[in-house]
Amino acid sequence: MTHDFQLRLLPEQAASEASIKKYIAEEKVIPQKGITHVEVTRRSIDARQRTIYVNLTVRVYENEQPPKDLFTPVSYPKVDGKREVIVVGAGPGGLFAALRLIELGVKPVVVERGKDVHSRRRDVSRISTEQKVDPESNYCFGEGGAGAFSDGKLFTRSKKRGNVEKILQVFCQHGASPSILVDAHPHIGTNKLPGVIESMRKTIIDCGGEVWFQTKMTGLLIHDGKVEGIEAEQTIDNAEGSHVESREFHGPVILATGHSARDVYQWLFRHEVEISPKGIAVGVRLEHPAEMIDRIQYHNKEGKGKYLPTAEYNYVMQSGGRGVYSFCMCPGGTVVPASSGPEQLVVNGMSSSLRNSPWSNSGMVVETRPEDLHDKSLIDNDTHIFINSMLSAVDERWDADSPLSMMHFQACLEKLAWQQGNRRQTAPAQRMADFVNNRVSGSLPSSSYQPGLIISPLHFWLPKFISNRLRDGFRRFGKSSHGFLTNEAVMIAIETRTSSPVRILRQPDTLQHVRLEGLFPCGEGAGYAGGIVSAGIDGERCAEMAANYAESK
Repeated sequence: MTHDFQLRLLPEQAASEASIKKYIAEEKVIPQKGITHVEVTRRSIDARQRTIYVNLTVRVYENEQPPKDLFTPVSYPKVDGKREVIVVGAGPGGLFAALRLIELGVKPVVVERGKDVHSRRRDVSRISTEQKVDPESNYCFGEGGAGAFSDGKLFTRSKKRGNVEKILQVFCQHGASPSILVDAHPHIGTNKLPGVIESMRKTIIDCGGEVWFQTKMTGLLIHDGKVEGIEAEQTIDNAEGSHVESREFHGPVILATGHSARDVYQWLFRHEVEISPKGIAVGVRLEHPAEMIDRIQYHNKEGKGKYLPTAEYNYVMQSGGRGVYSFCMCPGGTVVPASSGPEQLVVNGMSSSLRNSPWSNSGMVVETRPEDLHDKSLIDNDTHIFINSMLSAVDERWDADSPLSMMHFQACLEKLAWQQGNRRQTAPAQRMADFVNNRVSGSLPSSSYQPGLIISPLHFWLPKFISNRLRDGFRRFGKSSHGFLTNEAVMIAIETRTSSPVRILRQPDTLQHVRLEGLFPCGEGAGYAGGIVSAGIDGERCAEMAANYAESK
């Protein structure tokens, strides 16, 4: 016999199966000896009041054993010799598209500009240790996409777009902990996600699909309004060095190149493929001591104690008609350099599965829309530093009406941050309370950011429409959470890669491009997702449409 219960427990009561069994036996009048297993199907923490509770949904097995599998694995058939679909990009959108194509009996050919996730680790490490950014292998480019080395959080609000549970189960099938099926805010961890990604690649290849690394798409093959494949350059490494070979791949194209593939946006713009500017969020990484966030969120001077996880937070408010909010919160995490090319400085956050770093961070960002760039008074902050950087970054061809306007805006901010960081990956930073009070910091606290920090007056050089709203937000958040607004926290600039600055226009019913038949813009890079799970969902949807298209030809 099975029983389903909603439980509201103290952290120490929810700490183990034994203590949960004891609670159920006492409160639900089920003999403890008869409880053979307790399966937690949902877990969340309620920290709104002084007393912290853990909310659990549990299935109790009385005098019977639970099923062996926590989920039903997907069956992937062999697709050797089947019709082919080209998948450009091996991030979550591309990987889930490839796996779904195999489910549907179609052969995926995955083309990835960067390296495999194992080789990519070395290039990511060199950004911190040697201040060198490989433009094809970094935190944004390579197998696994931008999420592989920037946290692996699986929380999404995009449940109306598709089957979230299916995405999580596929992750579990490829090695992720089944806890992601339970937790309200599931998280794989940067240390574990690469192994999961490698397992997904193995499935693709074992089933007859292809995966090509260091193979960069340079253009689409278009004939009579139809996309018939891609042109690419493949880097071949050998004992004598490396060389580049031109290649073509033929078939319908799922374009899942990620939010940082600016060369792709520029190619589309030059060839008059319909795209539009898309709003983004811009701000900083805000880093506190993790113990401080624990004390604030758990209302306890002792912090999280023995039974609670490292605390998370979520803040949002409106200032001047634009949202100011925390983004990609990393409890017990680190701030990392996420630049993808020369003369850029971009930061992001990540956590390991244990979330045991001494620091906690989040993106603190301001909603920015394309129409904001039409008002020059917003852009020029009286020092002329920002406007001059903008003109330099776009070769003095700034056009607020261009489909690439938001991309150029991103590039300008990143170049300016790089200049403020002594033209290295050393990040400009300022203590939080100093920023709010327009003071230059005399020193900086210790930080997880390995390339190092440099004192910089962010309040002076950030565009006013960003800095003023951040200041409003910090004051509001400090009032709602006493102790949050503090000089023990440091702002690290600049966070700009929250989402794609461009939307590649597609038809809502077929997911094909509005003009080009056979092109399926996909995921975060196309402007239709905002994280690992939503990108995976969109990848599956694009795969279904591309498979139908391929079979109809």
